[in-house]
Formats: sequence, C-alpha cells, structure tokens
Amino acid sequence: MRKEYNKLIRDRIPEIIAANGKTAATRTLTDAEFAAALEKKLQEEMAEYLESKAPVELVDVLEVVQALAENAGVSFDELLNIKAEKQRTNGAFRKKLFLEYVEDKRDV
Repeated sequence: MRKEYNKLIRDRIPEIIAANGKTAATRTLTDAEFAAALEKKLQEEMAEYLESKAPVELVDVLEVVQALAENAGVSFDELLNIKAEKQRTNGAFRKKLFLEYVEDKRDV
C-alpha cells in the first residue's frame, strides 16, 4: 500500500523507512522549493506543538528555525548572537508582561 506525504523530512528518514522494510521515494528540492518547504514545515511543527505542548515538538520547531537561518545564510551561532543582542536591548519574556495599551497624553 502506498501513502503520499509530499513534505520536507529529516535527512535520516529514508534510511529509517528502509530499515523497516519499506521503500521511500524522495527527491532533492531546489533552493526555492526548500525555502517554501521550510516555511510550511515551521507551520506544521508549530501546530503540532500547540496541540500537544510536548517539548519534543519544540525541538522540531528549533530544528526548522536552524535550517531557515542557515538557508538565509545565517549560522545558528550567529542567530543565537542576534537573539542575545535582542534580549539585551528589548529583554526576554521572563517577567510574563502583557501590554494592554499605550496612551499618549499629547494626543488628548
């Protein structure tokens, strides 16, 4: 029986499928196809995390983010440096702050 997937997969998935006695048909994506597939994969992984709340799904999100960065020419280390700088300038999310509104008294 054949099951269609038509989605981006991790590099070792074909060998895992073969080890289970099955045959997988794959192809290598063009750069444009890869970029689009990564964006779709990010949505898929985010949806899986939001549904399950399982940390393993966050790992999948992180893996896709890393691939997106590298595909854009930014190493994961560079991405982490950008993250650290943004934390330094704007903070993180540790205080659990929620902005309700901003009022400018000059507009009154």
